[in-house]
Amino acid sequence: MPIPVSPTQAASSPAPAPHAAKRSAAFFSVAAAAVVALLKLLTGLLTGSLGMLSEAAHSGIDLIASILTLFSVQFSDRPADDVHNYGHGKVESLAAFVETGIMLASCAWIVYEAIGRIVFHHHLALAPSLWPFAVLLLSLVVDFSRSRTLGRIARQHRSPALAADSLHFATDMWATLAVMLGLAAAYAGERLRLPRLELADPIAALVVAAVILRVSWRLARQTIDALLDATPTTDPTSQQPQSKDQLRADLLHDLTAIPGVLSVERLRTRRSGSNFFADVTLGLPRNLTFQRSEQITLAATEAVQRHLPAADVVVHTVPTASLAESVHDRIRAVAARRNLAIHEISVQQIAGQQHDRLHPQLHIEQHLEVDETMPLLEAHDLVTALEAEMRREVPSIASILTHIESEPATIERPASLARDRDLELRLRSVAAAFPEVLDIHEVYVTRRGPSSVPAAAHAVSVNLAAAASQPAATIRQPATSFPEHTQVSCHCTLPDALPMSRVHAVMSSLEGAFKLVAPEVDRLLIHPEPATDNRR
Repeated sequence: MPIPVSPTQAASSPAPAPHAAKRSAAFFSVAAAAVVALLKLLTGLLTGSLGMLSEAAHSGIDLIASILTLFSVQFSDRPADDVHNYGHGKVESLAAFVETGIMLASCAWIVYEAIGRIVFHHHLALAPSLWPFAVLLLSLVVDFSRSRTLGRIARQHRSPALAADSLHFATDMWATLAVMLGLAAAYAGERLRLPRLELADPIAALVVAAVILRVSWRLARQTIDALLDATPTTDPTSQQPQSKDQLRADLLHDLTAIPGVLSVERLRTRRSGSNFFADVTLGLPRNLTFQRSEQITLAATEAVQRHLPAADVVVHTVPTASLAESVHDRIRAVAARRNLAIHEISVQQIAGQQHDRLHPQLHIEQHLEVDETMPLLEAHDLVTALEAEMRREVPSIASILTHIESEPATIERPASLARDRDLELRLRSVAAAFPEVLDIHEVYVTRRGPSSVPAAAHAVSVNLAAAASQPAATIRQPATSFPEHTQVSCHCTLPDALPMSRVHAVMSSLEGAFKLVAPEVDRLLIHPEPATDNRR
């Protein structure tokens, strides 16, 4: 949450950058920890209180922790480079690991000294003074201020190092209260001549050691998890932190809820400093377009970032066969794997097999486009391999008939502008009989040699090119050439509200009627357009 500022402050000085704010907070923590540790040490030496000396040790550890935090903040926000591709955020975790070791060592020393005083009944002569209590009260105020400041900056910039420091200073307040109670009990025992009350001081030291141990254990778990790339919890400084299992369950729920996602094959998350990284593998229907796959990828990234703010998310997609696939989809998927273009797929159930509804015998007819220069033998081998793979994909296929069509590899020149104009006039005349057809435009006529004989097509092209310089009336096709294939394409304007079923019926009827008056045309391709937009 950003720090609220007044309009005057916002106008006079810009908000500090994240790195500058974190560094300022860390530097303030170092200065405060140094002053408090020095005061506690002097007070402990003057009074001889083990509780006060343990508090001085605790504050010394906090000082070291603050220095490590300042050091880690200086390096963790450096951007990624060629050597450290994921940035330098692990520096904060490494600093916290060192800090944990120091805290555990101080715990061992405090427990050793406290148990020694309790077991061997060392008499402690305390000089009555208000000075220790003044130092401890000052420590409480400083710890409270540091904890709030560091906690706010940690939440704002998601810094685990500053969050750990904030947690330390919050527990320091409870440890300080324990020491104050121990000193008060020890003073009371000295005045009332109750030696047993002298045990309050080492007992307070044990309480401080327990506090340090608890904080050290929590910090050690977080640090080791970060260094070993364990699944992170949500930001511990957030309002509603989540456990690892809950976070993973929520991520899986949100990812599988995205329309089009069939499965989550892999989900890996980790944390480096204030940055999160996620590696997601999704199973998507294999007949999706690239554009739809990209939309699902963006939706998955947003779903992860809702739980892990500003995470660096890498999404990998795996084409997957879904239960909802039809036979047509599965056949197209086989062709797509081989990067082949098939169309006009027809699936028929073979007569006499209707009784077997679970495993009907199917007959497939399809059109396959190949390069016009491909030899027949190579095209036949390609079709054989394609049909075999289709049978493996759909075991119920009994037979397949593949029509091989050649795809032109060169741009052909028009054979005759006069003939093209005549075909266009005949098309417009036929279209006038259909009241739904408002306009016919962008009419193109293409001619090419037969697809099954590329050499003949090449010969026709050469003769047409040679005759291009002659007058149009003298252009003649060689008598030895094979019949050419003629294809007409056009754009057709129809009413906006016309249902697609009626659009298809009109297009089919128009194509049939045109072929009756122009039998030399092999194919008519019609692109329907609404009346409000006929420019596409």
